[in-house]
Amino acid sequence: MKIGNTEFDLKNRTYIMGILNATPDSFSDGGHYHKLDAALKHAEEMIGEGAHIIDIGGESTRPGYTQISEEEEIERVVPVIEAVKRNFDIPVSIDTYKSKVAQAAVAAGADLINDIWGLKYDAKMAEVIANHDVACCLMHNRKAAVYQDFFADVISDLKECVSIAEAAGIDKGKIILDPGVGFAKSYEQNLEVIRRIGEFNQLGFPMLLGTSRKSVIGLTLDLPVTERVEGTLVTTVLAVMGGCSFVRVHDVLANARAIKMTEACRG
Repeated sequence: MKIGNTEFDLKNRTYIMGILNATPDSFSDGGHYHKLDAALKHAEEMIGEGAHIIDIGGESTRPGYTQISEEEEIERVVPVIEAVKRNFDIPVSIDTYKSKVAQAAVAAGADLINDIWGLKYDAKMAEVIANHDVACCLMHNRKAAVYQDFFADVISDLKECVSIAEAAGIDKGKIILDPGVGFAKSYEQNLEVIRRIGEFNQLGFPMLLGTSRKSVIGLTLDLPVTERVEGTLVTTVLAVMGGCSFVRVHDVLANARAIKMTEACRG
């Protein structure tokens, strides 16, 4: 898969998407990087530590978050995208579910659209992705965590995301899927997704696992968000063993080392 100017070997590697929150209220690092200089410095740090993609978000989607306007989100992310693309040769992802924000982000240089609603929130999102021929990550989500058969329903929901994408003309080779740990799932269901991550390969698309510092780790270990690195690393190892192509993380260096060691052991 090609994202931006970079070719990704999805059959043999697990790549790191480094999280850059240009927000004052993110659940784990809110307010740290919403100023341009700080955001650019953090991007440089993550690249040096081994990030392969920088994922820039302008609206926190933590539990109970307050939605902001498209205009405010654009004002937060566009300068950061432009600065990262101007200073570094690395693919940039925009973490948004709003088509106007995605449109502005792609115009600013974004190479991938990371949609936590898997094209199901904004009917125009698929069109934006198709028209610009950029990569996309489609995450599993629901308005309510009500399931008949949990794992089968998640698989079915992700297939619906793919159907929306293909109907809009999005290139199949540009699609990444994310099972949505932490979204519309109970604690036990989040653990099941992580445990069965390799089974998502049946869908035939590269998978991304995003568990970094999330509540499933905090609840398991009874630890605050600032002390969840080790728990995240366990899930990253499981992602590598399960054939995931990407992990989305805050702590890039530790995860890069865990991936390198796991890949060496796996052979």
